[in-house]
Amino acid sequence: MSVETRPILAVTMGDPAGCGPEIVAQVAAAGVVDEFARIICVGDAATLARAFQIIGQSGRVRAIGEVGEARYEPGVLDVLDLHNVDLATLAWGKVQASAGQAAYEAVDRAIDLALAGQVDAVVTSALNKEALRLAGHDYDGHTEILAVKTGAKKVTMMLASEHFRVTHVSTHCSLRQAIERCQTPRILEVTRLTHQALTRMGIAAPKLAVAGLNPHSGEGGLFGTEEIEQIQPAIDQARSEGLNVHSHPVAPDTVFVRMAEKREFDAVIAQYHDQGHIPAKLVDFWGGVNITLGLPIIRTSVDHGTAFDIAGTGQASPKSLISALRFAQLMAAGRRPS
Repeated sequence: MSVETRPILAVTMGDPAGCGPEIVAQVAAAGVVDEFARIICVGDAATLARAFQIIGQSGRVRAIGEVGEARYEPGVLDVLDLHNVDLATLAWGKVQASAGQAAYEAVDRAIDLALAGQVDAVVTSALNKEALRLAGHDYDGHTEILAVKTGAKKVTMMLASEHFRVTHVSTHCSLRQAIERCQTPRILEVTRLTHQALTRMGIAAPKLAVAGLNPHSGEGGLFGTEEIEQIQPAIDQARSEGLNVHSHPVAPDTVFVRMAEKREFDAVIAQYHDQGHIPAKLVDFWGGVNITLGLPIIRTSVDHGTAFDIAGTGQASPKSLISALRFAQLMAAGRRPS
Protein backbone atom coordinates (compact mmCIF):
# COMPACT_ATOMS: atom_id res chain seq x y z
CA MET A 1 0.00 0.00 0.00
CA SER A 2 1.51 3.33 -1.03
CA VAL A 3 2.04 6.23 1.33
CA GLU A 4 -0.56 8.27 -0.53
CA THR A 5 -3.38 5.81 0.13
CA ARG A 6 -2.68 4.74 3.70
CA PRO A 7 -5.15 6.46 6.06
CA ILE A 8 -3.86 8.83 8.73
CA LEU A 9 -4.89 7.62 12.20
CA ALA A 10 -4.70 9.92 15.23
CA VAL A 11 -3.79 7.81 18.27
CA THR A 12 -4.30 9.37 21.69
CA MET A 13 -1.74 8.61 24.39
CA GLY A 14 -4.40 7.95 27.04
CA ASP A 15 -3.84 8.58 30.74
CA PRO A 16 -0.08 9.28 31.03
CA ALA A 17 0.01 7.49 34.41
CA GLY A 18 -1.27 4.31 32.76
CA CYS A 19 -0.15 1.91 30.05
CA GLY A 20 -1.24 4.00 27.07
CA PRO A 21 2.10 5.62 26.19
CA GLU A 22 3.88 2.26 26.49
CA ILE A 23 1.63 0.41 24.07
CA VAL A 24 1.75 3.27 21.57
CA ALA A 25 5.55 3.10 21.75
CA GLN A 26 5.47 -0.69 21.29
CA VAL A 27 3.36 -0.37 18.16
CA ALA A 28 5.62 2.33 16.71
CA ALA A 29 8.83 0.46 17.53
CA ALA A 30 7.60 -2.77 15.96
CA GLY A 31 6.36 -1.03 12.81
CA VAL A 32 3.42 -3.43 12.69
CA VAL A 33 0.97 -0.93 11.23
CA ASP A 34 3.26 0.79 8.73
CA GLU A 35 1.96 -1.37 5.89
CA PHE A 36 -1.65 -0.25 6.21
CA ALA A 37 -1.70 3.09 8.07
CA ARG A 38 0.13 6.26 9.00
CA ILE A 39 -0.11 7.11 12.70
CA ILE A 40 0.24 10.31 14.64
CA CYS A 41 0.17 10.18 18.41
CA VAL A 42 -1.69 13.04 20.08
CA GLY A 43 -0.25 13.73 23.51
CA ASP A 44 2.91 14.76 25.29
CA ALA A 45 6.16 14.12 23.39
CA ALA A 46 8.32 13.81 26.51
CA THR A 47 5.98 11.17 27.94
CA LEU A 48 6.18 9.17 24.72
CA ALA A 49 9.98 9.47 24.66
CA ARG A 50 10.11 8.02 28.16
CA ALA A 51 7.76 5.24 27.07
CA PHE A 52 10.34 4.08 24.50
CA GLN A 53 12.90 3.89 27.30
CA ILE A 54 10.52 1.87 29.46
CA ILE A 55 9.87 -0.78 26.82
CA GLY A 56 13.56 -1.04 25.99
CA GLN A 57 12.98 -0.71 22.28
CA SER A 58 14.72 1.43 19.72
CA GLY A 59 12.56 4.24 18.49
CA ARG A 60 12.49 7.97 18.31
CA VAL A 61 9.88 10.62 19.00
CA ARG A 62 9.49 13.53 16.63
CA ALA A 63 7.49 16.38 18.16
CA ILE A 64 5.27 18.24 15.69
CA GLY A 65 2.83 21.11 15.96
CA GLU A 66 0.56 20.29 13.02
CA VAL A 67 -0.48 17.17 11.13
CA GLY A 68 1.15 18.48 7.98
CA GLU A 69 4.58 18.31 9.66
CA ALA A 70 4.43 14.52 10.11
CA ARG A 71 6.86 12.42 8.06
CA TYR A 72 5.76 8.87 8.98
CA GLU A 73 9.30 7.53 8.96
CA PRO A 74 9.94 3.91 10.04
CA GLY A 75 11.00 3.74 13.68
CA VAL A 76 9.99 7.36 14.33
CA LEU A 77 6.76 8.26 16.14
CA ASP A 78 5.30 11.61 15.10
CA VAL A 79 3.75 13.16 18.21
CA LEU A 80 1.44 16.14 18.00
CA ASP A 81 2.95 17.64 21.12
CA LEU A 82 0.54 19.18 23.60
CA HIS A 83 3.26 19.85 26.20
CA ASN A 84 0.80 18.93 28.95
CA VAL A 85 2.55 16.44 31.26
CA ASP A 86 5.00 17.26 34.05
CA LEU A 87 7.07 14.08 34.29
CA ALA A 88 8.69 15.28 37.52
CA THR A 89 5.37 15.10 39.38
CA LEU A 90 3.58 12.35 37.45
CA ALA A 91 3.11 9.20 39.57
CA TRP A 92 2.78 5.81 37.88
CA GLY A 93 -0.48 3.97 38.44
CA LYS A 94 -2.14 6.72 40.44
CA VAL A 95 -5.37 8.61 39.86
CA GLN A 96 -4.36 12.22 39.30
CA ALA A 97 -6.26 15.26 38.11
CA SER A 98 -3.29 16.39 36.01
CA ALA A 99 -3.20 13.05 34.20
CA GLY A 100 -6.95 13.16 33.63
CA GLN A 101 -6.61 16.62 32.15
CA ALA A 102 -3.78 15.55 29.84
CA ALA A 103 -5.79 12.55 28.64
CA TYR A 104 -8.85 14.72 28.00
CA GLU A 105 -6.85 17.29 26.02
CA ALA A 106 -5.47 14.54 23.77
CA VAL A 107 -8.95 13.21 23.00
CA ASP A 108 -10.31 16.71 22.47
CA ARG A 109 -7.55 17.59 19.99
CA ALA A 110 -7.85 14.29 18.13
CA ILE A 111 -11.59 14.80 17.64
CA ASP A 112 -10.95 18.29 16.28
CA LEU A 113 -8.47 16.86 13.77
CA ALA A 114 -10.97 14.26 12.58
CA LEU A 115 -13.83 16.77 12.31
CA ALA A 116 -11.55 19.02 10.25
CA GLY A 117 -10.67 16.13 7.94
CA GLN A 118 -6.97 16.26 8.83
CA VAL A 119 -6.99 12.62 9.95
CA ASP A 120 -9.12 9.71 8.76
CA ALA A 121 -9.92 8.22 12.18
CA VAL A 122 -9.32 8.54 15.90
CA VAL A 123 -7.92 5.59 17.87
CA THR A 124 -7.99 6.05 21.63
CA SER A 125 -5.86 4.60 24.39
CA ALA A 126 -7.39 4.10 27.83
CA LEU A 127 -8.26 6.94 30.18
CA ASN A 128 -9.32 6.82 33.82
CA LYS A 129 -12.84 8.04 34.56
CA GLU A 130 -12.02 9.10 38.13
CA ALA A 131 -9.01 11.12 36.98
CA LEU A 132 -11.16 12.66 34.25
CA ARG A 133 -13.69 13.84 36.81
CA LEU A 134 -11.01 15.13 39.17
CA ALA A 135 -9.90 17.29 36.26
CA GLY A 136 -13.42 18.72 36.00
CA HIS A 137 -14.69 16.65 33.07
CA ASP A 138 -17.85 14.84 34.19
CA TYR A 139 -18.11 12.12 31.55
CA ASP A 140 -18.55 8.37 31.89
CA GLY A 141 -15.84 7.79 29.29
CA HIS A 142 -14.76 8.31 25.70
CA THR A 143 -18.16 7.61 24.16
CA GLU A 144 -19.85 10.43 26.03
CA ILE A 145 -17.03 12.88 25.21
CA LEU A 146 -17.26 11.97 21.55
CA ALA A 147 -21.03 12.31 21.42
CA VAL A 148 -21.02 15.75 23.04
CA LYS A 149 -18.03 17.01 21.07
CA THR A 150 -19.39 15.90 17.69
CA GLY A 151 -23.05 16.63 18.39
CA ALA A 152 -24.03 13.03 17.70
CA LYS A 153 -27.49 12.13 19.02
CA LYS A 154 -27.60 8.40 18.26
CA VAL A 155 -24.51 6.45 19.29
CA THR A 156 -23.76 2.97 20.49
CA MET A 157 -20.78 0.84 21.42
CA MET A 158 -19.54 -2.12 19.40
CA LEU A 159 -17.02 -4.59 20.79
CA ALA A 160 -15.24 -6.49 18.05
CA SER A 161 -12.55 -9.09 17.46
CA GLU A 162 -11.87 -11.49 14.61
CA HIS A 163 -15.15 -13.44 14.65
CA PHE A 164 -17.03 -11.57 17.34
CA ARG A 165 -19.02 -8.32 17.10
CA VAL A 166 -21.57 -7.08 19.61
CA THR A 167 -23.38 -3.76 19.93
CA HIS A 168 -25.38 -2.53 22.89
CA VAL A 169 -28.83 -1.08 23.40
CA SER A 170 -27.62 0.39 26.72
CA THR A 171 -24.20 0.56 28.37
CA HIS A 172 -23.21 2.69 31.34
CA CYS A 173 -26.29 2.58 33.54
CA SER A 174 -27.74 0.43 36.29
CA LEU A 175 -29.32 -2.90 35.43
CA ARG A 176 -32.71 -1.50 36.45
CA GLN A 177 -32.24 1.40 34.02
CA ALA A 178 -31.05 -0.99 31.32
CA ILE A 179 -34.33 -2.90 31.52
CA GLU A 180 -36.24 0.38 31.18
CA ARG A 181 -34.15 1.32 28.13
CA CYS A 182 -35.08 -1.89 26.31
CA GLN A 183 -37.49 -0.03 24.03
CA THR A 184 -38.41 -0.61 20.39
CA PRO A 185 -37.06 2.71 19.00
CA ARG A 186 -33.65 2.28 20.63
CA ILE A 187 -33.33 -1.39 19.61
CA LEU A 188 -34.18 -0.48 16.02
CA GLU A 189 -31.70 2.41 16.09
CA VAL A 190 -28.86 0.19 17.29
CA THR A 191 -29.74 -2.47 14.73
CA ARG A 192 -29.50 0.09 11.94
CA LEU A 193 -26.17 1.42 13.25
CA THR A 194 -24.81 -2.13 13.45
CA HIS A 195 -25.81 -2.90 9.87
CA GLN A 196 -24.22 0.34 8.66
CA ALA A 197 -20.95 -0.33 10.49
CA LEU A 198 -20.60 -3.85 9.14
CA THR A 199 -21.15 -2.72 5.57
CA ARG A 200 -18.33 -0.19 6.08
CA MET A 201 -16.15 -3.09 7.20
CA GLY A 202 -16.73 -4.79 3.88
CA ILE A 203 -19.54 -7.19 4.83
CA ALA A 204 -22.02 -6.81 1.99
CA ALA A 205 -25.16 -8.28 3.60
CA PRO A 206 -24.57 -8.53 7.36
CA LYS A 207 -26.45 -11.24 9.23
CA LEU A 208 -27.68 -9.82 12.55
CA ALA A 209 -29.23 -11.31 15.67
CA VAL A 210 -30.97 -9.43 18.45
CA ALA A 211 -30.48 -10.98 21.88
CA GLY A 212 -33.40 -11.41 24.23
CA LEU A 213 -33.42 -9.58 27.53
CA ASN A 214 -34.78 -12.35 29.73
CA PRO A 215 -33.72 -16.00 30.24
CA HIS A 216 -34.72 -18.08 27.20
CA SER A 217 -35.89 -14.84 25.57
CA GLY A 218 -38.82 -14.74 27.96
CA GLU A 219 -40.10 -18.25 27.13
CA GLY A 220 -43.21 -16.90 25.44
CA GLY A 221 -43.92 -14.42 28.22
CA LEU A 222 -43.36 -16.75 31.18
CA PHE A 223 -40.15 -14.97 32.26
CA GLY A 224 -40.93 -11.46 31.02
CA THR A 225 -42.70 -9.73 28.17
CA GLU A 226 -40.03 -7.38 26.80
CA GLU A 227 -39.28 -9.76 23.93
CA ILE A 228 -42.92 -9.69 22.83
CA GLU A 229 -43.68 -6.03 23.51
CA GLN A 230 -40.41 -4.27 22.61
CA ILE A 231 -37.81 -6.47 20.89
CA GLN A 232 -39.95 -8.31 18.34
CA PRO A 233 -41.48 -5.10 16.92
CA ALA A 234 -37.96 -3.70 16.40
CA ILE A 235 -36.91 -6.86 14.58
CA ASP A 236 -40.03 -6.78 12.39
CA GLN A 237 -39.39 -3.15 11.44
CA ALA A 238 -35.73 -3.78 10.66
CA ARG A 239 -36.63 -6.73 8.44
CA SER A 240 -39.24 -4.64 6.63
CA GLU A 241 -36.43 -2.18 5.83
CA GLY A 242 -34.43 -4.95 4.20
CA LEU A 243 -31.98 -5.63 7.03
CA ASN A 244 -30.95 -9.27 7.36
CA VAL A 245 -32.03 -9.77 10.97
CA HIS A 246 -32.93 -13.13 12.52
CA SER A 247 -36.71 -13.38 12.70
CA HIS A 248 -37.01 -13.59 16.50
CA PRO A 249 -35.07 -12.58 19.64
CA VAL A 250 -32.34 -15.17 20.25
CA ALA A 251 -31.79 -16.59 23.73
CA PRO A 252 -28.87 -14.66 25.26
CA ASP A 253 -27.20 -17.81 26.59
CA THR A 254 -26.75 -19.26 23.08
CA VAL A 255 -26.63 -16.32 20.68
CA PHE A 256 -22.90 -15.64 21.12
CA VAL A 257 -21.96 -19.28 20.49
CA ARG A 258 -24.06 -19.20 17.36
CA MET A 259 -22.10 -16.15 16.19
CA ALA A 260 -18.54 -16.88 17.32
CA GLU A 261 -18.40 -20.64 16.72
CA LYS A 262 -21.18 -21.53 14.31
CA ARG A 263 -20.82 -18.26 12.33
CA GLU A 264 -24.58 -17.94 11.90
CA PHE A 265 -24.42 -14.19 12.54
CA ASP A 266 -21.98 -11.38 11.79
CA ALA A 267 -23.02 -9.39 14.86
CA VAL A 268 -25.30 -9.53 17.88
CA ILE A 269 -27.29 -6.65 19.36
CA ALA A 270 -27.08 -7.06 23.14
CA GLN A 271 -29.61 -5.44 25.45
CA TYR A 272 -27.22 -4.18 28.16
CA HIS A 273 -23.56 -3.72 29.07
CA ASP A 274 -22.59 -6.99 30.72
CA GLN A 275 -24.68 -9.12 28.38
CA GLY A 276 -22.31 -8.08 25.61
CA HIS A 277 -19.09 -7.35 27.50
CA ILE A 278 -18.72 -10.62 29.40
CA PRO A 279 -18.67 -12.87 26.32
CA ALA A 280 -16.55 -10.34 24.40
CA LYS A 281 -13.85 -10.38 27.05
CA LEU A 282 -13.98 -14.17 27.34
CA VAL A 283 -13.50 -14.55 23.61
CA ASP A 284 -10.60 -12.12 23.25
CA PHE A 285 -9.70 -10.08 26.32
CA TRP A 286 -6.43 -8.63 24.98
CA GLY A 287 -7.30 -8.29 21.31
CA GLY A 288 -10.80 -6.85 21.54
CA VAL A 289 -11.65 -3.45 20.12
CA ASN A 290 -14.20 -0.83 21.17
CA ILE A 291 -15.84 1.04 18.26
CA THR A 292 -18.25 3.95 18.63
CA LEU A 293 -21.06 3.87 16.06
CA GLY A 294 -23.22 6.80 15.04
CA LEU A 295 -20.50 9.47 15.02
CA PRO A 296 -19.65 11.71 12.06
CA ILE A 297 -16.06 10.50 12.50
CA ILE A 298 -14.48 7.06 12.86
CA ARG A 299 -13.41 6.15 16.38
CA THR A 300 -11.97 2.87 17.60
CA SER A 301 -10.30 2.12 20.91
CA VAL A 302 -8.49 -0.43 22.99
CA ASP A 303 -10.92 -2.55 24.96
CA HIS A 304 -9.03 -2.44 28.25
CA GLY A 305 -8.30 0.02 31.00
CA THR A 306 -5.25 1.97 32.07
CA ALA A 307 -3.64 -1.08 33.75
CA PHE A 308 -2.39 1.04 36.65
CA ASP A 309 -1.07 -2.10 38.35
CA ILE A 310 1.59 -2.64 35.66
CA ALA A 311 2.02 0.91 34.35
CA GLY A 312 5.65 1.84 33.84
CA THR A 313 6.86 -1.77 33.65
CA GLY A 314 6.61 -2.34 29.89
CA GLN A 315 4.45 -5.44 30.43
CA ALA A 316 1.22 -4.17 28.86
CA SER A 317 0.20 -5.91 25.63
CA PRO A 318 -0.26 -3.80 22.46
CA LYS A 319 -2.55 -6.42 20.88
CA SER A 320 -5.78 -4.50 21.42
CA LEU A 321 -4.27 -1.27 20.11
CA ILE A 322 -3.04 -3.03 16.97
CA SER A 323 -6.53 -4.44 16.43
CA ALA A 324 -8.08 -1.00 16.99
CA LEU A 325 -5.75 0.48 14.37
CA ARG A 326 -6.66 -2.28 11.92
CA PHE A 327 -10.41 -1.75 12.43
CA ALA A 328 -9.95 2.02 12.00
CA GLN A 329 -8.12 1.44 8.73
CA LEU A 330 -10.83 -0.95 7.56
CA MET A 331 -13.63 1.51 8.31
CA ALA A 332 -11.72 4.44 6.78
CA ALA A 333 -11.32 2.44 3.58
CA GLY A 334 -15.04 1.64 3.61
CA ARG A 335 -15.97 5.29 3.98
CA ARG A 336 -13.88 6.50 1.04
CA PRO A 337 -15.53 6.67 -2.37
CA SER A 338 -14.40 3.94 -4.75
